[in-house]
Amino acid sequence: MHQPKQTNLRLSATRRWPLLLVLLLCLGALSTSAQTKKITGKVTDEAGNPVSGASVREKDSRRGTATDAEGRFSLTVKDGATIIITSVGIQPREVATGTAGNYDVQVKARDNALNEVVVTALGIKREKRELTYSTQQVTGAALSASKETGVLNALTGKVSGVQITASSGQPGASSRIVIRGNSSLLGNNEALIILDGIPVNNDQTGNPSGGGNGTSRLSDIDPNTIESINVLKGSAASALYGSAAARGVVLITTKGGAFNSKPKVMVNSQYSFENPILPKIQTRYAQGDRGVYFDGDTKKTSAVWGPSVDSLRSVGLLKYYKNPMDAFFTTGKTWTNTVSVSGGNDKSNYFFSYSNLDQSGTVPTTKYGRNAIFAKFGNRLTNQITATFQANYSLATNHAIPEGYDLTDPLWTVYTSPSTWNPLPYLDSAGKQRVFRLSRNNPYWDLYNIYTNNKISRFIPVLTVVYKPLDWLTVTERGGADTYTEQPDYYEAPSTALVTTGKIIQNSSNFRQFNNDLIAEARHGFGGFDVSFLLGNNIQSTYSQTHSITGTGTSLANFDNVTNGAVITGYETHSLVRKIGFYAQANIDYRNFLNLSLTGRYDGTSVLSTDKNFYPYGSASAGFIFSELLKVPAISFGKLRVSYSSVGNDNVAPYSLTTPYTIAGGFPYGGNSGFLISQSLGNPYLRNEITKEAEVGLEMQFLRNRLGFEVSYFNRNHDNLLTQGVPIAPSTGYNSTTLNAAFMTNKGFEALVNITPVKSRNFTWDMTLNYTRIRNKVTKIFGNTPQLQIGQTWAFVGKPYGVFYSPGYLRDSSTHEIMVDASGLPITTPNNEIIGNLQPDFLAGVNNNFTIKNWTVGFFLDYRKGGDILNSDDRYGYFYGTPLVTQNRQDLVVKGLVQGTKQQNTKVVHAEDYFQRINTNYEAAMQSGTYLKLRTASIGYRLPAQMLGKTPFNAVSLTLTGRNLFIYKPGFTGSDPEVSSYGTGNGSQGVYGNTVPTSRSFNLTLNVVFK
Repeated sequence: MHQPKQTNLRLSATRRWPLLLVLLLCLGALSTSAQTKKITGKVTDEAGNPVSGASVREKDSRRGTATDAEGRFSLTVKDGATIIITSVGIQPREVATGTAGNYDVQVKARDNALNEVVVTALGIKREKRELTYSTQQVTGAALSASKETGVLNALTGKVSGVQITASSGQPGASSRIVIRGNSSLLGNNEALIILDGIPVNNDQTGNPSGGGNGTSRLSDIDPNTIESINVLKGSAASALYGSAAARGVVLITTKGGAFNSKPKVMVNSQYSFENPILPKIQTRYAQGDRGVYFDGDTKKTSAVWGPSVDSLRSVGLLKYYKNPMDAFFTTGKTWTNTVSVSGGNDKSNYFFSYSNLDQSGTVPTTKYGRNAIFAKFGNRLTNQITATFQANYSLATNHAIPEGYDLTDPLWTVYTSPSTWNPLPYLDSAGKQRVFRLSRNNPYWDLYNIYTNNKISRFIPVLTVVYKPLDWLTVTERGGADTYTEQPDYYEAPSTALVTTGKIIQNSSNFRQFNNDLIAEARHGFGGFDVSFLLGNNIQSTYSQTHSITGTGTSLANFDNVTNGAVITGYETHSLVRKIGFYAQANIDYRNFLNLSLTGRYDGTSVLSTDKNFYPYGSASAGFIFSELLKVPAISFGKLRVSYSSVGNDNVAPYSLTTPYTIAGGFPYGGNSGFLISQSLGNPYLRNEITKEAEVGLEMQFLRNRLGFEVSYFNRNHDNLLTQGVPIAPSTGYNSTTLNAAFMTNKGFEALVNITPVKSRNFTWDMTLNYTRIRNKVTKIFGNTPQLQIGQTWAFVGKPYGVFYSPGYLRDSSTHEIMVDASGLPITTPNNEIIGNLQPDFLAGVNNNFTIKNWTVGFFLDYRKGGDILNSDDRYGYFYGTPLVTQNRQDLVVKGLVQGTKQQNTKVVHAEDYFQRINTNYEAAMQSGTYLKLRTASIGYRLPAQMLGKTPFNAVSLTLTGRNLFIYKPGFTGSDPEVSSYGTGNGSQGVYGNTVPTSRSFNLTLNVVFK
């Protein structure tokens, strides 16, 4: 598709560098003339072991450093200063310095992590107690415990305020992550992903045919390289990250080496097998219609309304009998092997990891593979300059089948097949397909003749240089890129059953995103105040390009090259988006109990109107640690926090300002190209949307941190939402446009509870509970428009985002009873009605971990209450007679009122007539999304250290993990109500249909650390 030239966004160096000069002048004013000296030391625990990574800072100052792997530190302080030492799991220690130059400090263990250092916006590390907004961190160990092959699925249920939805059980299938509810009607609603300080792409790609879902690009990242994930939920936490941060931020921090540490080699090997959780269908009745038997060979039909299997067996006519799902699906297998090496000396450190993932799916022929290499190298170039370079490279391959409601999807046939017809062999003696019904392929023929092969090569380099010219000043330069090439090829052989001529689509996509941040941060203390001030500049450029060639009318069998097509057409599309931002942050801490944080950002983007493409926004947040004043022994920690933020967003596709041209049908023709102007009118007046959020939170810890909780309430308003596809009058010559069209609110309550009911030398029980309740409402759509179609669902003014608007039961206006016609069958409304809502009432999770000497036991329960699901498998199946509910085939009386007389219905109808009537009634297929899952359960054993004394091993552990061992879904008849069958897009949510089911799996993991 031809794209008009886009206005470039430029900012000259003369506008950038004066700001930096002003910055340095301001920072210089913070310096003092007091006499200073350099001290050194070593921090050890009660057993004499070094404490690495501990924070060592001067009291009433922002001078600070961290201990290395040997627990050593060096720091410049004022004469007579007091240093404070803090770290995870130790009690803070204050040490007064005198005339000595070296200080060896022993610290005691503590039962809390209030001084835990967490990664916040822009990769800046803060102590958790200092934070004035809601964040939640998940360790890499907790992610690994889930034994998921993808990062997002491993995060599912572990963080309050976050909803993650898988699209399918097919290997490599995409997942959707939304933080604090949807923030856009038709734009991107998924969280921004940050990897070690730079944004990375998480689009769903790899599906050129358009049938079903693809793969989320975060799947390219090996979960074994992740040190931790920190989720910034509120806008105040993420305002510094720019426009995309309005949707929340997922900060991924990767592993690295340590200075002055011996080389460590770790090997991790995992094997798992997956069995699909299949929906129950009726297998009591055979293929046929009105009780008449059809054998599927000489007589064909799509109906499974034939005689009972027992009656066929009794007269010797039963030739084959097997559940078609049990016959089709198989046991999936996954091998994952990872080896890593880390270490360092006094000048440098390193971490290297290689992993291989080989997964075969529960659908025969489907598979997913990934080879990932990760390397990180850090170096102290001078006493003031440290540089870290890292590179993440992955090569992934995927072989997938179509899913969803496309005739090429083999699952559509499998889920509605009779149990009395044998689909094998799928070819007859003449080499033609064997089918039990017309207009459907044999599903086994589909496996080898309709598929997508995809190859993805991805490279993510990051260079970070930290310059510390003064104790109180740090300048960071971070540059990185996210680049990948992708080649998804779709092959569809000619089909006599579908009367199709064959198709081959070969795509080639390139994505390049470059990001650079220059950050200067000053820290200074005076009196009871600790003050930090940050200034920064961000430049980002994102380019994407796709070439696509389609060949139709193939003639050569098993030749999946586009030149096999009789007619070959192609197109190319590309886009370039540029962004620039300036940001600032001030943090003020008063005597460790009052914290104030102010942020501001000024963004420019190339996708908005030229006179409105720069926009400011910011946030203010405060924390009051009242436990520092109360000094109540039972209260270990107490903090009240409040925040308000306003974040701008440019959530619109590039070139929405103009009206592009599209390729005309039938062209090229006679050597000439032909184009038509698009039916979507460009809007040159687009401005940024804005998200305003107020939040209040309370954090408490009791009984030496054996009991604690964190609760947050937030109120978000999304104004001037950029909305594509808004219908306009056909008299304009167009059918839609892009507008700042909508307003929406999200209000919610989040809770996190940590409990340690038992803690002894040989036995510990830790429990974590999380809860999320969000209420969403669309408050306005442009003009007097009452509703806007999202895809499978709709947005209605005054209703939650994502209501189902389809034909339902015609009901009596006064009694709300179902109306039936004169034949006794229910009447379907002639027009669409609101029949459901995909938003859940609440989400909750409970995680339990037990440590018994060298044994570890854990299990994680995940619960969702409410939210509607459209079970399209049942809706279509009602006509065919395959859902389990159709097994009851006795004549029935439909409860309801007769249209016209409004008398209670007494007409007796056949079950087949009833179910085939409600086949067109979407309300009949609306089901509850409530579920309770035993998402993971595990048991592990670590060999005692004394057994490894003379071996080359430092640690050896073996773990058995089960996933989805139990799913309770009282109102849902499909495999899993958590799955969204059409992918991660807005218009795909809440619909279940013809998708690879969720699997129940068992994983055995061997982890070995060499000396």
